[in-house]
Amino acid sequence: MAQEEEIRYFVRVGTTDLDGTKSVRVALTGITGVGRHTSMIISRMADVDELALLGKLDEASVNRIRAAVEAYASKIPTWMANRPKDIYTGETKHLFGGDIALTRDEDVNLMRKIRCYKGIRHETGQKVRGQRTKSTGRTGTTVGVKRKTTGGS
Repeated sequence: MAQEEEIRYFVRVGTTDLDGTKSVRVALTGITGVGRHTSMIISRMADVDELALLGKLDEASVNRIRAAVEAYASKIPTWMANRPKDIYTGETKHLFGGDIALTRDEDVNLMRKIRCYKGIRHETGQKVRGQRTKSTGRTGTTVGVKRKTTGGS
């Protein structure tokens, strides 16, 4: 009888625990900032079968995936990065994990600080991207529309 391989249910890549029961292509999308296309490219950069289960890979393959995630931003064209031109430095970056939320918050705070239209909309809690606000996006306790009472006694 062939001995069944042990599966690791959690594989740590960067600051994220990935699901070892999923294929490499699907599991890598668990990292914030990595979508399906990015995960496919990372698995090819690491020379790993993207359809293999992540939990059954040997430690060398997992280390190659970790290195590919770290080197991803420097190996892709500018149009593929999720931050093609940083506001402060002007360089191309691809952010992963908690860096995305921190950077987004910094950008919103900058918009508030310079008092641009989007910043003011963020401050007041209104829609930012030009959506209609007459009937949607209502907050508070008011529900429905008030009707006029039609004559009567």
